[in-house]
Amino acid sequence: MKLIQVSDLHLVPPGTLLFGLDPRARLAAAIADINERHGDAELCLFTGDLADHGAPEAYQVLRETLAALQVPYRLTLGNHDDRDNFLRAFPEAPRDEHGFVQTVVTTGAGDIILLDTHEPGQVSGSFCAQRQAWLEARLAEAGRPVTLFMHHPPFDIGIPSLDAIRLAEPEGFARVVAEAGSIRHIFFGHVHRPVSGSWRGIPYAALRSLVHQVRLELEPERPMSFDHAPPAYNVILLDGEDTVVHHHEFLDTSRLPPGTERYTKAE
Repeated sequence: MKLIQVSDLHLVPPGTLLFGLDPRARLAAAIADINERHGDAELCLFTGDLADHGAPEAYQVLRETLAALQVPYRLTLGNHDDRDNFLRAFPEAPRDEHGFVQTVVTTGAGDIILLDTHEPGQVSGSFCAQRQAWLEARLAEAGRPVTLFMHHPPFDIGIPSLDAIRLAEPEGFARVVAEAGSIRHIFFGHVHRPVSGSWRGIPYAALRSLVHQVRLELEPERPMSFDHAPPAYNVILLDGEDTVVHHHEFLDTSRLPPGTERYTKAE
């Protein structure tokens, strides 16, 4: 089974640029590439920061642009989003009994869970008691491998400026995950970087934004800084117990020059 993950769209109202880039054009380019190359994907997961400041016009842009996507999709929220404005634009979006934009999608390769970590007025993610109870119940119901998608990383990734704004209640998340023992992979956004590894024995992966990227600054005194590294989306292949993640820089058109030999003599 093939899944697509797209994150950190940071859409803005029409006629507006962000860091000198057009987020809508980037999203449209990603959709065109997904349609051309991965129309056979079962699902496309958008993991938050759909809008840069949660403006109603930005969600209208999102809805209009997503109309071209040929793959079924699900959306969840990040810290830059506004839940009320989002739900006015996407009233059909699945949500739980408390209004959080989170849901379970049953697939042939196990359950997909989207977790809403958005907290109004807060940059860090939230995993409050209501969300803990919801995830605990969904994991208990699953009875088979679960792939989890969320916006905020629930642990440090070694970049201090990002670690300061990760999930704010990591202990509760760690407890729920450990007790369930059924999560095969965690995918998140927020960090605007390709990051992968293993946390408490669970593999994880993050990806670049569709617009600006976060530079690799590991020193504690370094503030967060951005650059125009190429945008990307993840192509995720699930087969039995195996998970393969391809980080695809869809706007990279570089090719070897025609006639280039594999080995050449240095001058």
